[in-house]
Amino acid sequence: MTSSSTSSSTPSTTLGIKTVLHPVSDLAKAKAVYAALLGTQPSTDESYYVGFEAAGQHIGLVPGGGPQGLTSPVAYWHVTDIEAKLAELTAAGAIVKDAASDVGGGRLVATVTDPDGNVLGILQDR
Repeated sequence: MTSSSTSSSTPSTTLGIKTVLHPVSDLAKAKAVYAALLGTQPSTDESYYVGFEAAGQHIGLVPGGGPQGLTSPVAYWHVTDIEAKLAELTAAGAIVKDAASDVGGGRLVATVTDPDGNVLGILQDR
Protein backbone atom coordinates (compact mmCIF):
# COMPACT_ATOMS: atom_id res chain seq x y z
CA MET A 1 0.00 0.00 0.00
CA THR A 2 1.50 3.34 -1.01
CA SER A 3 -0.95 5.49 0.87
CA SER A 4 -0.02 6.73 4.34
CA SER A 5 -3.54 6.11 5.62
CA THR A 6 -4.41 3.03 7.62
CA SER A 7 -7.35 0.91 6.52
CA SER A 8 -9.10 -1.83 8.44
CA SER A 9 -7.25 -4.44 6.36
CA THR A 10 -3.83 -2.93 7.03
CA PRO A 11 -2.87 -2.95 10.72
CA SER A 12 -0.89 -0.05 12.14
CA THR A 13 2.72 -0.68 13.04
CA THR A 14 3.79 -1.67 16.54
CA LEU A 15 7.43 -0.87 17.28
CA GLY A 16 7.76 -2.96 20.44
CA ILE A 17 7.81 -2.29 24.17
CA LYS A 18 10.24 0.55 24.79
CA THR A 19 8.78 2.18 27.91
CA VAL A 20 7.79 0.71 31.27
CA LEU A 21 6.38 2.89 34.05
CA HIS A 22 6.55 1.79 37.68
CA PRO A 23 4.44 3.33 40.47
CA VAL A 24 6.60 3.98 43.54
CA SER A 25 5.80 5.05 47.09
CA ASP A 26 9.23 6.55 47.90
CA LEU A 27 10.83 8.19 44.86
CA ALA A 28 14.28 8.69 46.43
CA LYS A 29 14.56 5.08 47.56
CA ALA A 30 13.25 3.73 44.24
CA LYS A 31 15.63 5.98 42.30
CA ALA A 32 18.61 4.51 44.16
CA VAL A 33 17.46 0.93 43.50
CA TYR A 34 16.82 1.51 39.78
CA ALA A 35 20.12 3.38 39.37
CA ALA A 36 21.90 0.36 40.86
CA LEU A 37 19.91 -2.07 38.71
CA LEU A 38 20.44 -0.17 35.46
CA GLY A 39 23.98 1.04 36.18
CA THR A 40 23.15 4.60 35.20
CA GLN A 41 21.81 7.86 36.61
CA PRO A 42 18.38 9.21 35.62
CA SER A 43 17.99 11.13 32.37
CA THR A 44 14.95 12.89 33.88
CA ASP A 45 14.93 13.65 37.60
CA GLU A 46 11.89 15.62 38.79
CA SER A 47 9.73 15.42 41.90
CA TYR A 48 6.84 14.03 39.82
CA TYR A 49 8.83 11.63 37.57
CA VAL A 50 12.24 9.99 37.32
CA GLY A 51 13.24 8.38 34.03
CA PHE A 52 16.17 6.20 33.02
CA GLU A 53 17.45 5.30 29.55
CA ALA A 54 19.08 1.87 29.44
CA ALA A 55 19.64 -0.62 26.63
CA GLY A 56 17.13 1.06 24.31
CA GLN A 57 14.47 1.12 27.02
CA HIS A 58 12.93 3.95 29.01
CA ILE A 59 12.17 3.04 32.63
CA GLY A 60 10.00 5.57 34.47
CA LEU A 61 9.28 5.92 38.18
CA VAL A 62 5.94 7.56 38.98
CA PRO A 63 5.40 8.61 42.62
CA GLY A 64 2.06 7.48 43.99
CA GLY A 65 1.08 6.11 40.58
CA GLY A 66 0.86 9.63 39.15
CA PRO A 67 -2.26 11.10 37.55
CA GLN A 68 -2.85 7.76 35.78
CA GLY A 69 -3.34 6.09 39.16
CA LEU A 70 -0.93 3.26 38.32
CA THR A 71 -1.09 0.41 40.81
CA SER A 72 1.36 -1.89 39.02
CA PRO A 73 3.99 -1.50 36.29
CA VAL A 74 2.63 -0.74 32.81
CA ALA A 75 4.51 -1.62 29.63
CA TYR A 76 4.01 0.86 26.80
CA TRP A 77 4.00 -0.45 23.24
CA HIS A 78 5.33 2.21 20.85
CA VAL A 79 3.20 2.62 17.72
CA THR A 80 3.22 4.77 14.60
CA ASP A 81 -0.49 5.70 14.77
CA ILE A 82 -2.07 5.65 18.23
CA GLU A 83 -5.65 6.28 17.06
CA ALA A 84 -5.49 3.50 14.48
CA LYS A 85 -3.99 1.11 17.05
CA LEU A 86 -6.69 2.01 19.61
CA ALA A 87 -9.35 1.31 16.97
CA GLU A 88 -7.77 -2.08 16.20
CA LEU A 89 -7.52 -2.98 19.88
CA THR A 90 -11.11 -2.02 20.70
CA ALA A 91 -12.36 -3.90 17.63
CA ALA A 92 -10.52 -6.95 18.99
CA GLY A 93 -12.17 -6.61 22.42
CA ALA A 94 -9.90 -4.31 24.44
CA ILE A 95 -11.52 -1.54 26.51
CA VAL A 96 -10.08 1.98 26.54
CA LYS A 97 -9.02 2.88 30.07
CA ASP A 98 -7.38 6.25 29.27
CA ALA A 99 -7.93 7.84 25.86
CA ALA A 100 -4.94 9.19 23.93
CA SER A 101 -3.57 12.38 25.45
CA ASP A 102 -0.49 14.52 24.91
CA VAL A 103 1.88 14.27 27.88
CA GLY A 104 4.33 16.82 26.49
CA GLY A 105 6.77 17.09 23.66
CA GLY A 106 4.24 15.67 21.21
CA ARG A 107 4.18 12.30 22.99
CA LEU A 108 0.74 10.70 22.99
CA VAL A 109 -0.15 7.95 25.46
CA ALA A 110 -3.23 5.82 26.07
CA THR A 111 -4.08 2.68 27.97
CA VAL A 112 -6.48 -0.17 27.33
CA THR A 113 -7.40 -3.27 29.27
CA ASP A 114 -7.39 -6.72 27.75
CA PRO A 115 -10.23 -9.22 28.44
CA ASP A 116 -8.52 -10.25 31.70
CA GLY A 117 -8.15 -6.68 32.98
CA ASN A 118 -4.42 -6.37 32.24
CA VAL A 119 -3.42 -2.81 31.41
CA LEU A 120 -1.61 -2.27 28.09
CA GLY A 121 0.03 1.07 27.39
CA ILE A 122 0.18 2.54 23.88
CA LEU A 123 2.61 5.36 23.05
CA GLN A 124 3.21 7.44 19.92
CA ASP A 125 5.98 9.98 19.47
CA ARG A 126 5.17 12.61 16.84
